[in-house]
Parts: sequence; C-alpha cells; structure tokens
Amino acid sequence: MRRAAAFFLTCALSAGLLTGCGGEASSAPAGGTLNLTPTGSMPLSYAEQFTVDTLENGLSLITIGGEDRYLVVPEGQQAPQTDADITVLQQPIDSIYLVATSAMDFFISLDALDTISLSGTKADGWYLDGARQAMKNGDIEYAGKYSAPDYEAIFDADCDLAVESTMIYHTPEVKEQLERLGIPVLVERSSYESHPLGRMEWIKLYGVLTGKEDEAEALYQEQLDALSPILDQPSTGKTAAFFYITANGAANVRKSTDYVPKMLELAGGKYIFDDLTDDDARSTMNMQMENFYAGAKDADVLIYNSTIDGELHSLDELLAKSPLLADFKAVKNGNVWCTEQSLFQSAMGLGGMIQDFHAIFSGENTDNLHYLHQLT
Repeated sequence: MRRAAAFFLTCALSAGLLTGCGGEASSAPAGGTLNLTPTGSMPLSYAEQFTVDTLENGLSLITIGGEDRYLVVPEGQQAPQTDADITVLQQPIDSIYLVATSAMDFFISLDALDTISLSGTKADGWYLDGARQAMKNGDIEYAGKYSAPDYEAIFDADCDLAVESTMIYHTPEVKEQLERLGIPVLVERSSYESHPLGRMEWIKLYGVLTGKEDEAEALYQEQLDALSPILDQPSTGKTAAFFYITANGAANVRKSTDYVPKMLELAGGKYIFDDLTDDDARSTMNMQMENFYAGAKDADVLIYNSTIDGELHSLDELLAKSPLLADFKAVKNGNVWCTEQSLFQSAMGLGGMIQDFHAIFSGENTDNLHYLHQLT
C-alpha cells in the first residue's frame, strides 16, 4: 500500500496533477465551531515572536509572527471547524520533518527527539551529538533541504508537521506543495527574537507541540536561575569584538541591534561597535579591515565566530587571516577566544554562552567553558 501510494505521488508530482492529499492543511473535520475566546494565555518573559492562548476543551492556539496561527488539538479529540487561516495540528505529532536547525536543540532538551523522523540537514551537518547519532542510527532520515525536499519520502513517513526556517519564503512553491500533500508547515522564527533569552523561550512552544509544557517551563526556568547571579552583577566595563574574517579579507561583524551584542551586555561586557546600525534587515555586515582595525584594536576581548569557516585553534591561524590583528590589544594580552561550531545549533545553550562571556570578562572560571576556547 505504501509503495503504491508513493508511486502515485511521484507520478502526480511529475505530471503536475496533484492538487490535494488528505485535505488542505488549514481545514479540519467537523467537530463543532471553535470559540476563539482564550481561557488563558501562556506567560512569556522575553519572547515576542509567538504567543500561546488556551481555548476551551484543552485546545491551544499558537500565533507566530503575529499572523500565522496553529490550533493544537489533543490526542483523541476531534478538531473543531476553524477559520481558513488556522492550521490544525492533531496530536500526537510524532513524525516531524525538521528543516529549521535552530529548533533541533529544543527537541533534544525535551527528550522528544523521537518525534522527528526526517531532517533537512545531513548527519555530517549536525554539531549536536543527539541529532547526528540519531541519523547515523537510522532513526532520523535525510529528506532533502528546504528548497528541494524529497516529497516521496516525506509522504511515505506519514509526516505530521514540517518545521521550516524562514528560508522557505524564498521557495513558496515548496511550502504550497507540502500543504497540498496534507502536511502542515510551521515556520520557525526564534531567530527573529532580539533578546537571547527570548530565543531560548521558544522551548515553551515546542513543549506545547510535544505535550511537554511542564518540562519546557522547568527547563527554561532552570536557565534563568543559572543566569540570575550574573544578571544581577554590575558591568565589568570590558569591551569585546565578535567577528570573523571573510574569504575577501573583510571583517564580518554583528550589528549592535543583534542578539549577540545583547548577550555580551548581559554577561557584563560591552560590544565595541555599539552604534553599528542601519536600515538593512540583516544582523551582520562586512567591514574593511582598516575600519575594523580603527574600531576594534583597543577592544579588551576578541571573539572569533567559527560558524562560517570553521574553528580556529591558535593565534597563528588567526593572524594568517589578517596580520593586522597582531597589533590588537587583545592579541597582545592573550585575550582572544573562538566559538565552538555547535554554538548556533545549541538554542538552549545561549545561557551557557552568556556564562562563558561573563567568565572571560571577569577572568573567573575560564577553564570550564561550554562554547568558547582560547587561542594561544
């Protein structure tokens, strides 16, 4: 039966004839009319890109970005009739196609990795041990990247939900095709949170999807409790530059409105480019090395971002990228650090990163860092 269905799917996609499978993602079986008056709302401390309202009969209404709405229906309960713009998510949601890499750590933290059956990232693209091992074990299969998914594999896996990053908006036809196959699409926007603790708070949304709201709340509160001693301390006054050197020899830096400068501030430091803003929506910008030299040569701390071209392990590797860096105060004082590549996949690790930043600003406990290592 599965093979026949997959064969039909492949033929239909090739011929361009498939217009529906299992109904539109936003439709729901008749089960009464939905009352959208909330009986309560999830309290959020920092997140601004989503809300969760509690409705009658234990239903939850998730709103993302102020406009995308998802109705989470408990297992065994029939979905009510909904507005056309509400996507129904029927629990249990236990076969997810996860494309948004930033969301994986939430599932791992919630011990809900078994709800993911398909990945938009290959095994060697994961720096999170749990995700990489699950793919090597065959528990999670690669089903194509966001712009070229393997529709047949997704369909054959009885996929309940596709969790996409905002990159899907560059290929709207993919989102439309998934929805035509009856697969709801949730577009993840945690990266749009300006506050790092708001990014971590998205674990509460995934707690709703996986039926682990209490666990999500406890995990988030644990992060806040661990950070509380740091957040209560006065600034150290130390300045830091967070950057990497591009293939063209420019310095890629964060704009002052990005969440990384906010993390440096929460850790008791100060981002050296604290007035770096413009109307561009991007969170980073390239700066010619002469300008970077003028702005950052007196920074107390240099932090090299390993995300794009890999980790550095020595000052010699850094100076090979730009000899100008040898004149920087932080290089002369031996206060140069590099991020681990797992950092930007470790959504729940942002608290640990703030702790690491605080350690290098204060000079305390630098032997037990989570996501940084010193370049010597």
